[in-house]
Amino acid sequence: MTATPHPDEPARHLARLAAIESITALKHRYFRACDAKDPVAFRDCFVADGSMLDYGTLGTTDADGMAAVFASIALQQVDGKNAILDMHHGVHPDITVREDGTASGRWTLRFRQVNLIERTETVATGEYADEYRTQDGHWKIATCTFHQLWAINRPLDDATRIAQ
Repeated sequence: MTATPHPDEPARHLARLAAIESITALKHRYFRACDAKDPVAFRDCFVADGSMLDYGTLGTTDADGMAAVFASIALQQVDGKNAILDMHHGVHPDITVREDGTASGRWTLRFRQVNLIERTETVATGEYADEYRTQDGHWKIATCTFHQLWAINRPLDDATRIAQ
């Protein structure tokens, strides 16, 4: 004999799916803000107060502090063009929505950066571990920890041409 599902179960299941979709969209906004060099959109991905971000070599701080670090790196220019070109691809999301209205997520990052100041290219991968909560009806990142798994850094030779 099978148990009869609780009458609220379909609605709770749909709410969890909607939360996962919203959190996925949030993390995609975060990656796009990084690549678009948009510190305002970057900062907006996080809770207003009480955030904690640990980005390894970039440091551990709150969202305001990391937005400042982000702006100092991403907005550099040489001859009126961006000096740092980034590509963030977040893949393999694993999101868990909890009964208390919070959530956690893990993402694999595929990262590529061209640094026109140092004339280098970096290819790297790592893992994000996030905690999410709602604020004013929207999911936001409360904590974000990034652990790099490996990276390759190589010089760009004189024949390398970069278009932007």
